[in-house]
Amino acid sequence: MQLMRYKAALAAAGLAATLGLTVTAVAQKAPTAKPKSVAVPKVIPGFDASAMDTSANPCDDFYQFACGNYAKLHPIPNDLPEYDQFVSLYEFNTAALHRLVVQAEHAGPNRSANQQKIGDYYQACMDTSLINKEGTAPLKPMLDRINDLTSKKQLPALIAGLNNQDVTAFVNFGSQQDLKDASKEIAVIDQGGLGLPNRGYYFRKDARSVKLREQYVQHIANVLHLLGDSDAQAKTEAKNIMQLETNLAQSSMGIVERRDPHKTYHIETVKAFAPTVPVLDMPEFLKAIGAPPISSLNVAVPGFFTALNKTIQDTPLSTIKNYLRFHLADSYASRLPEQFDQENFAFYGRDLTGTPQQQPRWKRCVNATDSALGDALGQLYVAKYFTPSQKKEALTMVHGIETAMGKDIEQSDWMSAATKQKALQKLHMIADKIGYPNKWRSYAKLTIKPDDALGNSMRARVFESAYQLNKIGKPVDRNEWFMTPPTVNAYYDPSQNTINFPAGILQPPFYDKNEPAAVNYGHIGAVVGHELTHGFDDQGSQFDGKGNLDDWWTPQDRKNFNERTSCIANEYSSFTDAGLHVNGKLTLGEDTADNGGVHLALMALMAREAMDGGHIGGPAATGMAAKYTPEQQFFIAFAQNWCSNMRPQMTRMLIQSDPHAPDAIRVKGVLDNMPQFDKAFSCHVGQPMDPAKKCSVW
Repeated sequence: MQLMRYKAALAAAGLAATLGLTVTAVAQKAPTAKPKSVAVPKVIPGFDASAMDTSANPCDDFYQFACGNYAKLHPIPNDLPEYDQFVSLYEFNTAALHRLVVQAEHAGPNRSANQQKIGDYYQACMDTSLINKEGTAPLKPMLDRINDLTSKKQLPALIAGLNNQDVTAFVNFGSQQDLKDASKEIAVIDQGGLGLPNRGYYFRKDARSVKLREQYVQHIANVLHLLGDSDAQAKTEAKNIMQLETNLAQSSMGIVERRDPHKTYHIETVKAFAPTVPVLDMPEFLKAIGAPPISSLNVAVPGFFTALNKTIQDTPLSTIKNYLRFHLADSYASRLPEQFDQENFAFYGRDLTGTPQQQPRWKRCVNATDSALGDALGQLYVAKYFTPSQKKEALTMVHGIETAMGKDIEQSDWMSAATKQKALQKLHMIADKIGYPNKWRSYAKLTIKPDDALGNSMRARVFESAYQLNKIGKPVDRNEWFMTPPTVNAYYDPSQNTINFPAGILQPPFYDKNEPAAVNYGHIGAVVGHELTHGFDDQGSQFDGKGNLDDWWTPQDRKNFNERTSCIANEYSSFTDAGLHVNGKLTLGEDTADNGGVHLALMALMAREAMDGGHIGGPAATGMAAKYTPEQQFFIAFAQNWCSNMRPQMTRMLIQSDPHAPDAIRVKGVLDNMPQFDKAFSCHVGQPMDPAKKCSVW
């Protein structure tokens, strides 16, 4: 339940580094130039007067009013699928991280163990000369295992080995918090094996989807050709692989259905599950993957595995081998010779999201270092860029918004006293995590070398897999974070009942000590309220204060809740963008959080004003901001969270796969439902921003 999709979007665009492989080495080239320093991107101000189109009537189109000039002022860089507030800060933080990794790279013989790993990981990643020279040699052992397959009985151990390298061919095995006993970690096996974003991409019949499937088949063929297959052979194999993936997609659960936690929770004994999928030979699979001894596991999508057994039985071994070769290569593309890297970007960046060119190597290597060594790099980041005062102010705001949530629950006219009591109990049990974890992970057992880019990536993946598998059967570590400190995002974890705000997002424009309190509450306050509301949206509301999947609602209160969320779903389903209708059922959780988040942030702001004797607090507004009341500043700041410029292909991909509504709709959908907005801007019923029917959950 994350606030934004920016990292997923960058990954989909081939920007956050997918990896891959080659069978023949290419001619050696000069190494990629390492910039000694990079330009620090300009951070957009919290109240961005330049983005506003004040000729627009705020009661007709508030997004145009708050963000109408944004796209003209912020053309999309050629190496990005979109540009917005999140990407602006992401670019700023990437430049900051670059300074840290370069310092670690050149820190000398007395550098710390973490600096050695950070510096050497980055150095190896940047050494394209050596990467091109080595070709696919580092992947030869795994390629040989695939090529040497003579029987499907050998598949379980091979699939397990690939899974440990985050190549989720056919299945995805790992650990998770037990949804009904949040105190322990359990094993989980889930559907996997698709190269397109989700099952819907395999079956939509519109012209764009048909073309994208054709491009994906060509991408498969291109990768196989790079692995040494002839053009004709690669094209034939690619079609067979596409049919195999289509069969897997047919039995996969859709993204809307997967939002219901009950539908992906099915505890079975290993003994009972094994006969449903004999092709996996579960005892052999579990042994090969290195899982601790287990007697039961969560079979997330039982029907998938029944179908998987038949799919593997009916698919020729040659097709399975080519499928595994392709996914192994595509997974490691960015650590292989440049043809693989470029081919991976050509599909996942250019075809899927419309991004014209790949990000410079240094950016991708910085982000890859953060992904592999997040806690090590995070320690350096928070020491340099995150102060105790930032954490203190963030906590003050969080506590104020939690107080507002408590009042909102108490004042609810659709919940019974019994359910209110349970809701308040859950609210008071929420743990607030700000900035960075209390305890840092150790990377002592992870070997990083300055001249082994692919090996570093492989070892980092295996290290992470072992870390996750080692949790099985143990108590849950409630201090663990699932984002690195520099991340420009935030999340709510229903199984741990925590809200988490990495240091990376607690920076301008989302939080700026030089801005009026009204602006900060519109920015980061709405973010805090958003994550808090996730604990009480259609998914989070099914979990209790301890993180257990438990029905704590009376039947009538749940009915009342569902009626209110249905109003939200129907509202958002009526919106369109890029010629597509928003799927209100897919975006329901995020839409509910957006609506509740702004409402709670405004409540907290008004409470702060009342407590301070009518003074909102913070620096006085200056410039154009001073022309607006604090309430108006709040709503403008909220809307400017979502000022963006996005490529049409990216918009389509997100509507079809992302649980967040498009940016302009995130603004309109919320403000359509807020009488406080209507009052602040003197809007009247019947104007576009003040519909007669309004939806409200929190």
